[in-house]
Amino acid sequence: MDKEIRKEIRKMALQNAFEHEGETKDKIILGKILGTKPEFRTKVKEISKDISEIVSDVNHLSNEEQKKEIDTDFPEILIPKEKIQEREGLPELKNAIQGKVITRFPPEPNGYPHIGHAKAAIINSEYAKMYGGKFILRMDDTNPEAERMEYHAAIKVGLEWLGIEFDIVKSTSDDMELFYEKGLELINLEKAYICTCKREDISKNRRERKDCKCSRENLEKNNKNWTKMQDKFKPGEAIVRFRGDMKADNAVMRDPVLLRIIEGKHYTLGEKYRVWPSYDFAVAIEDSIDGVTHAFRSKEFELREELIDAILDALGMRKPDQGFFSRLEFKGMPISKRIIKPLIEEGKVSWYDDPRLPTLEALRRRGIKPEAIRKFIMSLGLTKANTLAPFDALEAFNRKFVDPDSVRLFMVSNAKKLSVKKLPVSSVEIPNHPVNDMGKRKIDVDEDFYISGEDAKEIKEGTQVRLLGLGNVSITKAVVELEGEYVEGEPKGVTKIQWVSQKTAHQIKMIIPKALFNGEEFNEDSLEELDVYTEPYYLQLKEGEEIQFVRFGYCRKDSQNQAIFTHK
Repeated sequence: MDKEIRKEIRKMALQNAFEHEGETKDKIILGKILGTKPEFRTKVKEISKDISEIVSDVNHLSNEEQKKEIDTDFPEILIPKEKIQEREGLPELKNAIQGKVITRFPPEPNGYPHIGHAKAAIINSEYAKMYGGKFILRMDDTNPEAERMEYHAAIKVGLEWLGIEFDIVKSTSDDMELFYEKGLELINLEKAYICTCKREDISKNRRERKDCKCSRENLEKNNKNWTKMQDKFKPGEAIVRFRGDMKADNAVMRDPVLLRIIEGKHYTLGEKYRVWPSYDFAVAIEDSIDGVTHAFRSKEFELREELIDAILDALGMRKPDQGFFSRLEFKGMPISKRIIKPLIEEGKVSWYDDPRLPTLEALRRRGIKPEAIRKFIMSLGLTKANTLAPFDALEAFNRKFVDPDSVRLFMVSNAKKLSVKKLPVSSVEIPNHPVNDMGKRKIDVDEDFYISGEDAKEIKEGTQVRLLGLGNVSITKAVVELEGEYVEGEPKGVTKIQWVSQKTAHQIKMIIPKALFNGEEFNEDSLEELDVYTEPYYLQLKEGEEIQFVRFGYCRKDSQNQAIFTHK
């Protein structure tokens, strides 16, 4: 292999080992070199041998030897990296004028916000920023049966957590009188009519593309029925339908509903209104009067583009440009309220902040950063191709944000006891981060330690292990409980493991979320709980802080007695 390539591999191995308690792995370095030198993808077998040799040599060096070589040959590794301002690109908008673009995000407050809402909000927000325009938050609250103040508040909290700012905040229900005015205008223009047919007959006629008898009623009858909708008709007995085209291939255009009777109590308006606009009617009117120039929605609304335009044309109102993007879901993590709600009711999921869910509250609790969500969504662009992403795609972005600020702590699971004789110190100071200056912590020690059960299984009598940050131990007994003696020096090839002092160990529960579903089946093993020991320094951290437990992964402190695994 070329000398320069070997040098680059050694540099990568030293850097990764230095950042991860003195040890790296072949696969990690192979991935890094293939990322920078794609031409080697056809020569994986040839370079793997060299990588293995270099990684092994680096791992045999002590921390001090690694640091000395970095100082001498690769000092740039230790220079703090400047944050590069990336410019994520959304495609340019048609008919967009700088300073004049207005976008909006119109969530319905009928559930907790999730990753799909984040995508819609971020795309619309970014376009407003891109053109120096305005961004509107409009709560689409015109179905009192499904909407609650709890959800309204949760959406506001979720958007605030994402760091999204709005120029205008309003509710669709603010304009109820306008919907009545425009509905009556369409009736008087004979562009709409009151339908009193049974629901099953309406559905049958739409399937068979047949006109409804109500569509032939005269204007006087329609006006009388409109009045009766305010106080006489019961829910389901009468609706206002748009006069579309019952022969249309686009089923949305087959005389859709514009207004209907709902007698539920609205969470802000109470029982003031009983006739409510449909989503299509409300969004058409609202986008027009709010001055929205570009309306972006997920692609399940694409067939409604024709209807929105038709309603506004019939009323002689201004039309926005409409755009569509794919829905965003994660594999094994459904976003549908229809699926999530029964899981909560059955006790299979604790609440909407359960870390197995893709809700914003759950992602925050799991330790996903809002900046990572934004970067991830922007990386997907404006494609309409279905986006069923693996969760580790988001993890890759999150890792970049949590790594620089995550305190490194020791934690052991399935703890086994290790007694160490002749220990020369009663305390040790360990840096809180291998690269960034985050201070040090002092750990009091005596001869009694906990180590991981997985590590204990691999330890044999007569071998040595290195307790990270403390020193080497020669194992003198490896039956039931382990015993050893502290030894001076740093011999090469010694396994490096984390530890926790028994005298100060703090027990916590480690929550490990996994995919909620395997295909269509609920995963009964989707939440693993471990009883683990960690350092007392854990108690000094604030709730919500991110930690990297050495040789385990990134976790978020959920409480004094519980942490949630974020990702590797």
